[in-house]
Amino acid sequence: MLKRFTVSIEQKLLNDFDTFMEQHHYKNRSEAIRDLIRSRFVENEWAADKDVMGVISLVYDHHQPQLQEKITELQHDSHHQIVSTTHVHMDHDNCLEVIIIRGKAAKVQELADNLIALRGVRYGKLAMNSTGEHLH
Repeated sequence: MLKRFTVSIEQKLLNDFDTFMEQHHYKNRSEAIRDLIRSRFVENEWAADKDVMGVISLVYDHHQPQLQEKITELQHDSHHQIVSTTHVHMDHDNCLEVIIIRGKAAKVQELADNLIALRGVRYGKLAMNSTGEHLH
């Protein structure tokens, strides 16, 4: 069930919000506000160390000695949290590994930090997501 409510906002902030909506291709303010609220709820889930999901992306030099073994070992140590892994050979030197993970936020963050910190990882990023259980 949808509910209507009124929001009072300064003109400058509203102009900035409308620009944000345009840049992100929102059709209306309601959907943009709903997404911003949901985003904050996901942040709260992470801060409260709830069960969450994440996507760890790693770009790394596959020539780095023992790097692939270290990545695999860390994943095996967290095998109960790993939902899926995809490995892509980007070119002769670089690989992309995408790891979908589920668990307590602190453990997900810890695995991401450990993987990203490995020597030879050129870029790493954790996209924090919700299980969707608390999002409506």
